Amino acid sequence: MSVPQVLTVPQHFPQIRRGRLETVQVNLGYRCNQACHHCHVEAGPNRPEQMSLQTMEEILRLVERLGTNKLDITGGAPELNPHFRHLVLAAKALGCQVIDRCNLTILLEPDQETLADFLAQQGVEVVASLPCYLESNVDAQRGKGVFRKSVEAIRLLNEKGYAQPGSPLILNLVYNPQGTNLPPSQENLQREYKKHLHDEYGINFNQLFTLTNMPIQRFAHQLRRQQQLEYYYRLLEQNYQEQNLAEVMCRHLISIDWQGYVYDCDFNQMLALPLGGLSPRPHVKDLQAEYLLDADIRTGRHCFGCTAGQGSSCGGALNKTENS
Repeated sequence: MSVPQVLTVPQHFPQIRRGRLETVQVNLGYRCNQACHHCHVEAGPNRPEQMSLQTMEEILRLVERLGTNKLDITGGAPELNPHFRHLVLAAKALGCQVIDRCNLTILLEPDQETLADFLAQQGVEVVASLPCYLESNVDAQRGKGVFRKSVEAIRLLNEKGYAQPGSPLILNLVYNPQGTNLPPSQENLQREYKKHLHDEYGINFNQLFTLTNMPIQRFAHQLRRQQQLEYYYRLLEQNYQEQNLAEVMCRHLISIDWQGYVYDCDFNQMLALPLGGLSPRPHVKDLQAEYLLDADIRTGRHCFGCTAGQGSSCGGALNKTENS
């Protein structure tokens, strides 16, 4: 008879420190053509915040100064920033791998007809949100008709060479659960996604990333209204897995907001928790390498979302064999 595993839940999230910086993640603003229920950014069509060209130039100088070669661009819908293409071109000229965190439907907007061609021509890796492979679930989270538009956008990217055999163009999809559930096995769900989307719609992608919903901003407000916020926090804490601490994204990433202020991760950015808890909050133009290597990372209760179960990061599950 096997003895059930007992998880040790720390009273507070453990203190962790930075390793070598690999990724600069940049939020170009909170404007978006969607307003998803689970959005921790509270992005939407009426948000005015947009990164300026001057701040982008300061970020490019930082990338050169720190010697990192991966620029991860997010939003909102980052493509709605009028300087999005300038940033991509300049980063590629520096030799950076560029990632565009895309909501798919932006590719079909009337003023974005050339966006798919641009992304393909520049070899931009697309990480695209598709929270389920079932139409009803996607539309419930993201709005009526979003699933069909997303399928059309994936088909367009496939036609440009994304996720095709032998092509260097990468298209990864992102899944997040409905409500107060942890993601299932990333490997198993990826197989289901690939089969269903190919068999039903003839579309392809490279990898599936499963992300845990974070109790921040819009999703936290929803949980609070439903009186489930404390329940969800406890769920994350009770599923804490110590081995995930070694791979959490904040060890190798910094997050920069639309004004140029620097944070340990995108979630801390949304909670206004500056890099390492520094005061005043550091700005990209002043950031030095010594602020980063082996420095303390600002943590909080929300951080259990990254270590629960198989773990969660911008690149999907941390422990990809968990529950598989």
